[in-house]
Amino acid sequence: MSYRNLEIWKLAREVVIEIHAMTLNLPKFEQFEEAQQIRRSSKSAKSCIVEGYGRRRYKADYIKFLIYALSSNDETIDHLETLFETKSITDEALYKCLHIKIDTLGKKINNFIQAVERSHNEF
Repeated sequence: MSYRNLEIWKLAREVVIEIHAMTLNLPKFEQFEEAQQIRRSSKSAKSCIVEGYGRRRYKADYIKFLIYALSSNDETIDHLETLFETKSITDEALYKCLHIKIDTLGKKINNFIQAVERSHNEF
């Protein structure tokens, strides 16, 4: 099995791609502020899933990197909300769609962490 088979990685990949596309349409002044931060945090969530998977033999490391992924995902939601609240994102439908997807990813990562905690040797 590969990390590419993990549902959380697949969803994190979608989030990265959609966040990247969204940031290209932000106002110019945001390109060096929130746009960079939200791209980094979304990519970090995906990368931490990969790094955790690479350390899956070691339960504590696996969980640690999954928690990093969850934290980066939370950061991504915070940046998204900031962009919407400051009206840098004006497309409410896009905002809601991204928010739901990122929130769903957070829930799935959290459920995955709990599954690893319960039955580590099965992964």
